[in-house]
Order: sequence, then structure tokens, then C-alpha cells
Amino acid sequence: MLKHAEAPLRHDAADAADVVDAADAAGTADDSAVAELTRLLFDGEDRERVHGEWRRLIAGESFAHRPGLTPAERTALSYERLRLVNDTVAGTAAEALTYDARRLAALHEWTGFVDGGLCTLASIHYNLFLGSLLDHDGYRRDLTAYTTMERTGTFLCTELAHGNDVAALETVAVLDRETGGFVLHTPNPGARKFMPNTSLAGGPKTAVVAARLLVDGEDQGVFLFLTPLSDADGHLPGIRVQRLPDRTGTPVDHCLTSFEHVRLPREAMLEAAHGRLDKEGRLSSNLGNRRKRFLRSVGRVTMGKLCMSGGTLGMARAALAIAVRYAHHRQVAAPKAGERIPLTAHRSHHGRLLRSLATAYAMTFLHRSVLDRWAAHDPTDPQQREETERLIAVAKGWITWQARDITVEARERCGAQGLFPANGIADLPLNVEGGITAEGDNLVIWTKAASELVFAHEAGPAHAPRGELTDLGFLRDLHACVERVWQTRARAALRGGPSGDPVGRWNETSGAALEMVAAHARTAAANAFLTAAARAATPRARFLLEHLARLFLLDELRPHTGDLLVAGHLTPAQAEALHTTTEHTVATLAPHLMPLADAFDLPPEWLAATPIANADYLDRFDHPPRT
Repeated sequence: MLKHAEAPLRHDAADAADVVDAADAAGTADDSAVAELTRLLFDGEDRERVHGEWRRLIAGESFAHRPGLTPAERTALSYERLRLVNDTVAGTAAEALTYDARRLAALHEWTGFVDGGLCTLASIHYNLFLGSLLDHDGYRRDLTAYTTMERTGTFLCTELAHGNDVAALETVAVLDRETGGFVLHTPNPGARKFMPNTSLAGGPKTAVVAARLLVDGEDQGVFLFLTPLSDADGHLPGIRVQRLPDRTGTPVDHCLTSFEHVRLPREAMLEAAHGRLDKEGRLSSNLGNRRKRFLRSVGRVTMGKLCMSGGTLGMARAALAIAVRYAHHRQVAAPKAGERIPLTAHRSHHGRLLRSLATAYAMTFLHRSVLDRWAAHDPTDPQQREETERLIAVAKGWITWQARDITVEARERCGAQGLFPANGIADLPLNVEGGITAEGDNLVIWTKAASELVFAHEAGPAHAPRGELTDLGFLRDLHACVERVWQTRARAALRGGPSGDPVGRWNETSGAALEMVAAHARTAAANAFLTAAARAATPRARFLLEHLARLFLLDELRPHTGDLLVAGHLTPAQAEALHTTTEHTVATLAPHLMPLADAFDLPPEWLAATPIANADYLDRFDHPPRT
């Protein structure tokens, strides 16, 4: 079962309100609460090291919105900004960034909402390309060309005919006995590498290519091969690149890439303990089968899930910060003739934003807890590694799906103004879509997690929970009970499915198993949220976090009241009171809408350049800010 939060979770709302009212009477400003919320959201005492350099970077003029650019010009700008990122890390070295999971994920959090293309390019260059090199005896190579970005790195794995079944890819690297090197070849059109950024945009490039190693005709499994693609004069002999149509969201130079008997030297093969070739061409490995060797070769995809989660998380927070500020600035007619009130006066408006804020806080705290788990796990322990990678996959699916909902909600709350890219929201929903699909399509990685979680652990609390709807621990345990309900259904479906038909049995099971994974994700988010609330150093920040956590937990319970009633975990009176308790929580939080969004700590320079995030947005139609 998931670890519970680390402090008592009962909280009397009236007493808490008295604490906050007393703080207000004493003249305590919202600033202190915002500072504490920001500290908790952004890695506490490690905030400056993890987030500081990226936050300052995007505040500069080089990252300001530039209207009117063509897709090609926007792609070129993303590569220019990638070099600015590299200049920022030069003092501590790109290798150090690649190995620092928190800083690498934070890079995506802060760049994703200003330039979705840059977020994609940074993930490819630093994590998939450079990270793969370093994970495969990288210390034996001279990486200067890549760490200085004399050459940009890219990663070629997915093929046109092999997306989620990438383990079946068909590109081959044939050992040439005569030279000791390899011949890299694309045997058919379906084996072309799909969507890597392999055009001439951004300058000379080198790829890490996933290919099936053939030794004397025998398939040894998929390994990675370092392959130069282009130089200052264009693509190299045997490299065939075809630009793909423009995709949705911020443009990236996606291409189809194939190889026509491209010769590579012996040192092109990336080797580590899971696969080495000796001088006679014999493969040695500490892993027993080709599938395990493939998964270890592309192991950087796990860190990529954390990067994609971080990128969409930053997009969700930015969208909310803009929408909340706009809601305070936008005036509408009041019931009394001649008066006007802000959009935030209406529950139909601030209630939706508060629910999204509660989810964004939960997403952030879950992401932090998962990063901590990844940084602390022992990669030599198979069970620990498997559990950690599964948690990362579950969190990636949940966070990116929630980011989609939040960015769409925030865009809609800004009305027509939200349709203009200059206002900072329009591109975000489409950019989130890229994160949902990248580094493992969400439904696919959740299906794998579902198949494991059916019997991997016992979901739910040890004893039936009892409590009140204001009790955060009780609410958290109810979510764990929902997971147990769906786990029980999934187990029954799997055991009762048609024998001798594995696909049929899983089809009977998958619906309940995927609901179980969703509940597992919510429970993990709840634990992370409540742990963060317990760490709050000031009464005001704790009050806000506990009410925000309560809103998140109550709102997420609404679709599951029937199951909880049947199981006896929720009384009819509690089910009836769920709506009014939620509404009371919203009303309590409504006056704090702006401080809760301010805690996201977006650079003032960036907000100042985002028209609807400012009270003078109406004047900017006649006097737009300089770009």
C-alpha cells in the first residue's frame, strides 16, 4: 500500500479560520503565506539550485513571445534557445545536468510554457541523447562536441510501423566481420524512424539510433548506435531524411529518417553491462533475454517520463496563473445597475479555477515525491527499480492528462482572449498533447502498470475507514478504498475470463484494471499533498494547503460515491453532504485565489509581457508592449 502522510491530518476548520483571522488582525500579509507555499512547491531549501537558473533564463527578452513567425522560424528560434540553455549550464557542465534528475525535470517545467518546441528539443538532447551516451560507458568517449552543442543530439527509436511495439523494430545493424564495424540499414519503408528532429535546422546533428544487432545472421536484440547524420554541407551519404507535415502545437522539425547501408565504426555501438561485443563478435550480457536488453538500452525513457510530466505540469501552472489574474482584472456587469464586478465574484468562475488549482498543487507534490523516489532508488535492486519505474509511468499518465484538462479549462475561462497566442495560453493545450504521447503513450503505459498492479500489492487501508468529510486522513483512505474496489473487480474478471485466450481474458479485465490505476494515482497524489501540508511552517500556509487538499479529495470522490456506499465506507448522510462540504471549502478558499496562484512563482517579467495577466490589458490593443 502507498505510504501515508507523515503527520496528523484532522483539522478543525473553525479553529483554522480563527488562526488566519488572527494573523490578518495582526497585519500579517499574504506575502508570507505565498512565500511558504512557493517554498513547499519548489523543493524547499533546494529551490535555488533546482529551479533558480531556469526561472531567471525564461524571464529574459530572448524568451519573450515573438508574433508572426513562420513554423520554420519558430523551429529555428527553439534551437537558438536550446543553445542559450546550454550556455546557462556550461559552468556546471551538461553531463552534470543529465545526471541530476531534479534539475533536468525542472528545466522542462520552466521552458515548456514559454516554448514547447524547446522543451521537446531539450528532452531529446540532454536526456535521450546525452543521457544514453553517459549511461553506456560514456566516460570512454569525448563528448565535447555535444556538450558545447557544436553538434546537436537526437534519438531515433520509434519506427513508422512500430510505435508502442517498438521492441519489434526492424532497423538493423549488421556486424561486418571484415572491418569489425557495422552496417546500419533500413530494410523496408515501415522501418523508417518516425518523428525524430533530423532535419538541417539547428545545425549539424548526431543521433543515437536503436537498431537490431545481427551477428552472423543471428538476432542479438536491440542496441543503440552513435550515428552522425549531417554536417555543415548537409546530410551525410546514406542518410535519407523526409520532413513530416507540421504537427499541432509548437512546431518541431519532425522527420522520417532511413539508412541505406551506412557504415559505422566498431566504437559506434553503445555498450554497458547489459551488452558488450568482444573482438570475436561474441555478445556478453548480464541480462538473460533480448527484451530485457532492449529495455535497458532505452532506459532513459523513464527519466523522459519525468521530463514530460514536468513540462506539462509547468504548462498547467502557467495557464492557471494567467487565468486567475485575468479573472481579477476582467470586469462584468453587477446585479445593481451601473456597477461592475470582477469575474472572480462568481462561484461558477472562481470555483472552477480553485478546483484546477487544487489539482495543480496535487500534481506538483506528486511529481516532487516521484522524483525523490527516483533519486533514492537502488537501480541494482530489480524489484525496487520495477516499482519505481511503474510509479513514474502512473504519475506521468495522471499528471499529463490532468494538465490537458487544466489548460483547456484555463483557456476557456479567459474567453476569446485565451485564443490569442500572445496571451500565453492558446498553444498550451496542444503542447500538452505532445507530452501525453511522448515517452510512452499514456494508455499503453497505464495498461502495463494495470497488468502488474492487479496482484502486485494489496490496495486500500488495512481497516475500513471511519471519519468525517472534513478529516483529510479519512478522505485519503476513501480514495485508497476506491482502488481496492477496482482491484477486486479486476482480479475477479481476470480469474473468470475465457481460458486459453490471453487477449480475451485481458479484455475482460482491462476496464477495471485501468480504473484501479487511476485510483492508485489519485491516492499517491493525495499522500504527497498531505505530506506537504504537514510540512508547512506557518499556520496560514497550512490552513490554505489543508483546505486545498480537502477540495481536491472531495472533488475527486464525487464519481465514486456509489461504490463507497455499497462497500459501507461512506454513509448516505455523508454522500448527501459531499456537495455542501465541497461548496463550503470553495467558499473558504475563494478570497485566497490570487495568493494560491502567485505561489507558482512565475517571473514578473514574463507575466508583465503577457497582456491579460495585467490590469492594463485593454490599453495594450492601442499600445502593445515592445517585443
